Amino acid sequence: MSSAPTAQGPLVVGVDSSTQSTKVLVVDAPTGRVVARGQAPHRVSAGEHRESDPQEWWDALCAALEQCGQAAREASAVSIGGQQHGLVTLDKDGCPVRPALLWNDVRSAPQARSLVERLGGPKVWADRVGSVPGPSFTVTKWAWLAEHEPAAARATAAVRLPHDYLTERLTGLGTTDRGDVSGTGWWASGSEEYDEGILDMVGLDPALLPRVARPGEIVGTVRDGGELPFSKGTLVGPGTGDNAAAALGLGLRPGTPVLSLGTSGTVYAVSERRPADPTGTVAGFADARGGWLPLACTLNCTQAVDRVAELLHLERDAVESGGTVTLLPYLDGERTPNLPHSSGVLHGLRHDTTPGQLLQAAYDGAVHSLLGALDLVLDADADRSAPLLLIGGGARGKTWQHTVQRLSGRPVQVPEAQELVALGAAAQAAGLLTEEDPSAIARRWDTARGPVLDPVERDEAALSRISGVLSDAAPLLDRAPQGE
Repeated sequence: MSSAPTAQGPLVVGVDSSTQSTKVLVVDAPTGRVVARGQAPHRVSAGEHRESDPQEWWDALCAALEQCGQAAREASAVSIGGQQHGLVTLDKDGCPVRPALLWNDVRSAPQARSLVERLGGPKVWADRVGSVPGPSFTVTKWAWLAEHEPAAARATAAVRLPHDYLTERLTGLGTTDRGDVSGTGWWASGSEEYDEGILDMVGLDPALLPRVARPGEIVGTVRDGGELPFSKGTLVGPGTGDNAAAALGLGLRPGTPVLSLGTSGTVYAVSERRPADPTGTVAGFADARGGWLPLACTLNCTQAVDRVAELLHLERDAVESGGTVTLLPYLDGERTPNLPHSSGVLHGLRHDTTPGQLLQAAYDGAVHSLLGALDLVLDADADRSAPLLLIGGGARGKTWQHTVQRLSGRPVQVPEAQELVALGAAAQAAGLLTEEDPSAIARRWDTARGPVLDPVERDEAALSRISGVLSDAAPLLDRAPQGE
């Protein structure tokens, strides 16, 4: 636990329940100052599948809150940001039927392809739900479950997303929000209602789904469960998905581009126009305020690059320039580009290639995927010379910063604020008390403040080389690995 000087006003709690840990911030609502913080890990299954026990998320939340001490007990409101897309199946007693299928579990790739075809193709999906579902999307995971574990599907009395599950444990009520539910594949972005035609197609009763709360709505109060250090009656916000929470935490205005470097990589921007990309590159997510958050996501980012560094026995910043080696670091399959069966590809290896050049090639391959989607994420009238906000666990890494500068040719701003998902959830919680727009609260907190790195000349040769290898390797990348 860490603490800060006495708060000026009411305290609020923001939660970031991510893939591998839960982080909690207790924030002074008027100033945005972090008064206390806590963190606790949870496990993800080893091997090719990605599953977690939702009870571990709850246990981690309780542990992280306990680290915050008295500050958490004094909080007036709480909101939860969580990893998106995960399929949480609960029985009639509210207990998990099986471990949650996480966003980066890609075994539902065949179901994703089948669903796209059954509804009438990518354009129909983009028009109806704003996105073309890949194996990350919850609807494909439910289709996989119904096909491969029908007994588990039959035992399911409630379907939730990860943040929904935690919010329901707080309040006892089944709710979600438009930001997170827009990543399921069964919520129609045009009407902002569940798409009963899609639900019927996958055999999911809409009665099993949570109510979609309005932005800024108080969805309930903390019930007296005894496990949490909250006062009974503490207000609970709708929460949202992690990217929408980070957008709140940055106080994003339309058109400002964000590149997030975490286990996964994402690029997104707030938009006032409802997105619908029939290529499937851009997911047409809603944001947590009533606008839109077009977003592209890669499965392989910091974790993939760190794995390459580990294989080479190098520190993560021990890179060298030069050489012609290209590395496509698709170690977990890939979502952008949509290659769920892919593995990493190395091309151009020569006698004089150094380990440092090979590591730099891994960085280049990861950033190339993200920047390739950036133009599709931004509205046509967005300012292409505006600074790119660099956030996430990799944002403070010098090699990540330099690679983004070199391959984007744009100025790069690195916000000093950390834990932006939890800060965004805290801003949403603060908005419950003041009825303000959470993004305006975050701007008052000055969360995006940070150094701006000047642009450098874009490395067109590296971009062209990587694009060429990606194009030439397409047949290999789309082939299912032998033995599967």
